[in-house]
Amino acid sequence: MVRREGCRVIAQMSYEPAQLQRGYAGRTLYVNIGTGRIEERPVTEMMKEKFIGGRGFGLWRLWNAVDANTKWDDPENEIVIGSGPIGGITTYAGAGKSIVVSLSPTTGSVIDSNVGGYFGPYLKFSGWDSLEIQGKSDEDVIVFIDGDEGTVEILSCPEEDVNTHVIAERMLRRFAASDAPRDLLSVSTVSAGVGAENTRIGCLNFSFFDMKRKVPRVKQAGRGGIGTVFRDKGIAALVVKHSGVSADANGPADMERLKRAGERITKEIINLDPSQCDMRRVGTAHLVEIMDEYDLLPTCNYRFGSHSDAGKIASQVWRERFTQGVPDGCWIGCTMSCSHAVDGFLLKTGPYKGDRVTVDGPEYETAAGSANMGIFDPDFVLEMNFYCDTYGIDTISFTTASAFVMECYEAGILDKARTGGLELHFGSVDDSLTLLHQMGRGEGFGAVVGQGIRRMKEIFAREYGADPEFLDSIGMECKGMEYSEYVTKESLAMQGGYGLALKGAQHDEAWLIFMDMVNNQIPTFEEKAEALHYFPMWRTWFGLMGLCKLPWNDIEPADNATRYSGIDAAKVPDHVQNYCDLFTGVTGIEVTPADLIVQSERVYNFQRVFNLRMGYGTREHDQIPYRSAGPVTEEEYESRAERYDRQLVEQVGVKPDSMATEEKVKVMRAFREEQYGKLCDAAYKRRGWTIDGVPTIATLKRLGIDFADVIKVVEPHQ
Repeated sequence: MVRREGCRVIAQMSYEPAQLQRGYAGRTLYVNIGTGRIEERPVTEMMKEKFIGGRGFGLWRLWNAVDANTKWDDPENEIVIGSGPIGGITTYAGAGKSIVVSLSPTTGSVIDSNVGGYFGPYLKFSGWDSLEIQGKSDEDVIVFIDGDEGTVEILSCPEEDVNTHVIAERMLRRFAASDAPRDLLSVSTVSAGVGAENTRIGCLNFSFFDMKRKVPRVKQAGRGGIGTVFRDKGIAALVVKHSGVSADANGPADMERLKRAGERITKEIINLDPSQCDMRRVGTAHLVEIMDEYDLLPTCNYRFGSHSDAGKIASQVWRERFTQGVPDGCWIGCTMSCSHAVDGFLLKTGPYKGDRVTVDGPEYETAAGSANMGIFDPDFVLEMNFYCDTYGIDTISFTTASAFVMECYEAGILDKARTGGLELHFGSVDDSLTLLHQMGRGEGFGAVVGQGIRRMKEIFAREYGADPEFLDSIGMECKGMEYSEYVTKESLAMQGGYGLALKGAQHDEAWLIFMDMVNNQIPTFEEKAEALHYFPMWRTWFGLMGLCKLPWNDIEPADNATRYSGIDAAKVPDHVQNYCDLFTGVTGIEVTPADLIVQSERVYNFQRVFNLRMGYGTREHDQIPYRSAGPVTEEEYESRAERYDRQLVEQVGVKPDSMATEEKVKVMRAFREEQYGKLCDAAYKRRGWTIDGVPTIATLKRLGIDFADVIKVVEPHQ
């Protein structure tokens, strides 16, 4: 029996759990925590055809819940969580993803963020294709979905500590049938923490019970501040309970087809991963030394791309610290098993000082973010990782914002008087942790940093007289979202990958650095534009289906590079065929790779129009900080003087011999900003958008999303 001691039932609905058919439950769950209204809403054939699932369903539900004037903290804003028709299968690696959609506190527009863990699959197996949360509560509440009993409840929350590592454990114990591991495994939660409510960069933590460690683990929907929306609504936790997962729980049309595709990828992972990315033993942290070698690891606020101390936080360090071995995944049946953790880490600071905890990760982005702060201490990485997670703060936004602050401190824009006594030089371990705890409490200078880079730029210019142009050049954000951790100065395509990403500066739309910079596979504007079309469409497709992108191209068939070349090899065609087989195997609908691209185009263009509706979605909002494109300061130029001088000769057509460094910087900037403008022109043309970055009516008609309210938004921009 579920133990509800101390929980007051605010509202309740009973429903009949239904078997999934060809990947769909056929309904979504709506919960208004302000009014207590709970209802099921049908999934129409139009939704399945045009919006598919996951990210698509989230965008469609949110579009119909808000209007152009809705703000992130209005009751009308929603948090929509869902998987997709393929999500939750146990026969193919990476099928445990959920997508969260909301209006963002950092960008002011629509945000999507993907996350691993068990919540999305359990929600689906409980009979719901997605969950809509709307309204605001005057008290902390729990939304409990019991997929075994067929009930949905809004409950008062008796817990005082809402930090994730505490509340996730207590929710497991409270809502599982017993403390037996198998019963604890049947419960998954979503939570945030005090940092989410006291900053704009809050993340959501999706928990699952680790059977080997006997503790809850968490994965993050990190980007865009959705955790802040979550806590602003007064939600302490979402809880779903579902017992028993079977290979055919999705009700697939062709189970044998799924099995064959799964056998192919599993064989590749087991045989080839150790000699390729070694994801099963070290996960994304394997990238640290690779990025450092290619001058792509951000250090000191993206000024530089490598550091002599990078080895102190490189993969070998994490190999030695990660515990439990292989497999160590975040969903049942995922043979990629890249979800690693460190057990028994002794906290040295903060409210839980002296506790030994399990730290999920670090992932590459967290370790590289520490490098960006000039800190190469693995204990700092783990301490920061843990507290960001439990407070509900996005590690990417925390480290990138902190690196910006550190450069401002060293440039004289900030000092101890303005930071409340913190000495925030690059490499400042103790004061950086103090800053993080301030953010968790919403106090001191941490309350300022927790607003994010875009708002800090406004504050520093207004209150401290800082040069706005300098702040814009070094403040690594686009659309209000902090950059993830890659130096893009020598990859024009990757600059576009960040600047043109719909939600802001996140690499999960198009990671093109190696294809562009290292391998020179897309040298022309047209080829870069084609890559900026194709690869975001695949990343979008994974978000429609409930899939992780890692099994796509972080593991490749042994003969991939010999059978295919250039950009074709980067597409990993054998895996693309796998995805066609997965979609057909689940839904029964025969598809080609081109069909899957069109599925994504519909949702991608719809989201661009959604941005436009919210006051964004035009060319001006795709502009990037110049630090993303080239050297802002003379120091940066001089650090790579030979490279830049050669480029001035070969690319710009000027002789730098008699030029002062200041002049070289200006000439280089004018050239690179012009190049970025030409890239945008080419990308907009390839995508079927206007020169201002708005989807044309012809494009919307071709994709079948020329709904009256969509056309009304774009017509003034044609």
